[in-house]
Amino acid sequence: MTDLMGLMKQAQAMQQKMTEAQEKLAASQVIGEAGAGLVTMTLSGKGEMRALSIDPSLLDPTEGEVIEDLVMAAHNDAKRKMDALQQEVMKEAAGGLQLPPGMSMPG
Repeated sequence: MTDLMGLMKQAQAMQQKMTEAQEKLAASQVIGEAGAGLVTMTLSGKGEMRALSIDPSLLDPTEGEVIEDLVMAAHNDAKRKMDALQQEVMKEAAGGLQLPPGMSMPG
């Protein structure tokens, strides 16, 4: 019975850490860029676009396709960064908890 109580306390502590990690991620932002910084995009921790900056040198009407490609590349860069941040924060929240094979952290 003592083991069960200890396990319950561990589960509660883990749940608290996971909640804190999710709050930290929700408040986080990452900036992706493309074209050596000619296009930058800021994503929130929830993956919502918060800002987009396009260097005026790209605003030539004949460069529409280039701008589209750079915006997509900036988004993909920001998404990769957010995914990496999420993995890092959730790993910290897990605190080295060893999960059984086949189980993974929510996220």
